[in-house]
Amino acid sequence: MPIVAPLRGLRYDPKHVGALSQVIAPPYDVIDAALQTKLYERHPANVIRLELNREEPGDDERANKYTRAAKFLRQWREEGVVMQEPAAALYVYHQEFEVEGSRHVRRGVMARVRLERFGTGNIHPHEETMSGPKQDRLLLTRACRANLSQVFGLYPDPHGEVQDLLDKSVAGQPPIEATDHLGVKSWMWPLADEAVAAKVAGLMGPKPVFIADGHHRYETACNYRDEVAAAWAAEHGGASLPPDHPANFVLMMLVGMSDPGLVVLPTHRLFVQPTVANAGELATRLGDCFTTRAVGKGPAAADNVWTSIELEGSQGVLGLYTAGDQVWTLATITAAGKARMDAVAADHGPAWRSLGVSILHRLVVGELLGSKEIPTPGYVHLVREVVDGLGTGTYPFAALVMPASVEDIRKVSETGERMPAKSTYFYPKLASGLVFNPLE
Repeated sequence: MPIVAPLRGLRYDPKHVGALSQVIAPPYDVIDAALQTKLYERHPANVIRLELNREEPGDDERANKYTRAAKFLRQWREEGVVMQEPAAALYVYHQEFEVEGSRHVRRGVMARVRLERFGTGNIHPHEETMSGPKQDRLLLTRACRANLSQVFGLYPDPHGEVQDLLDKSVAGQPPIEATDHLGVKSWMWPLADEAVAAKVAGLMGPKPVFIADGHHRYETACNYRDEVAAAWAAEHGGASLPPDHPANFVLMMLVGMSDPGLVVLPTHRLFVQPTVANAGELATRLGDCFTTRAVGKGPAAADNVWTSIELEGSQGVLGLYTAGDQVWTLATITAAGKARMDAVAADHGPAWRSLGVSILHRLVVGELLGSKEIPTPGYVHLVREVVDGLGTGTYPFAALVMPASVEDIRKVSETGERMPAKSTYFYPKLASGLVFNPLE
């Protein structure tokens, strides 16, 4: 059972840094070179210097971006730029944001969660991980000995019992506020109430946790824990790492799966390959696996196509664009298509096979269009980004695809499988720099 506990977090002291908005950043994996430079210039203590320090000429094993990050964190602690919470706390965290003109508030809590290897307990992944990012995060964790950003976890809370308890506990207290580069507002309340923490731990204990974002950080935390445990055993005659050692935990943002502010954006695809001459050829190659109909012409028609897909509300409905004739085709999987999908993806379970991204890549692109090996497509989340991408003339083929829902994530994760790449995009990303979790 997941063990959820408060932490004595490290936080920026506003007397030293001023507005917290000047020192927060998004997670490392969505920061490009231009944003990295912008964040460096925003404030001398911006968390970018920890989360994604720049490479410098002459870097080597002894002096590099990881050692510089550790030096900054150590220096900031010594100078009081970063202070440690006087008592262990949970951190109630709300984000206010807009998507396509609609306002949302996502609510959750940051806490320490005891690490469990995937497949051994009640914490479940839904995406595959890669060795490169895990090695990068491990080198950073070794150097800084802290979690610098949160893993994003989901848990079932159909009646909002946990979050309502947390929100009532901080009602009337002024929040710590920050606004990121996209205009997303963060509100955070440290909650150092042992009775509330104990009640939250009791409510959370029986619940599964599904990783929404931060799979690389979570697996890195497990790897770091194992390294610390091995070193401890070597120094203490083979003794196990004490259960309360900070390395046994990871900083996690926990959000109820029924929270009304939980938004999952689609990840549409812009393909360099495969090339399909026109909508007629596409319909022929899809055969009896899909019913097809032309629903618009030109990149700008993507808006109406996406509206049709959302109204259908089915993972088996795809919007496909052939640049040769600039036609959008609405393709709906048939019983024959489902049977074909079952055959070509027999190595996966029914929940995985029913995902729109699985159907698109395994059945449509890989099987029916005969393009199992293709360059990585361009991934975008908003329809206007699809329109802009197609306007460049770079992409001969594109697909609008429904996002996997939170329920889809639960179903796939509980089987022990992981979704195809870019199946989900939880918006907005969590802000880095609100609180750090020391691991020593």
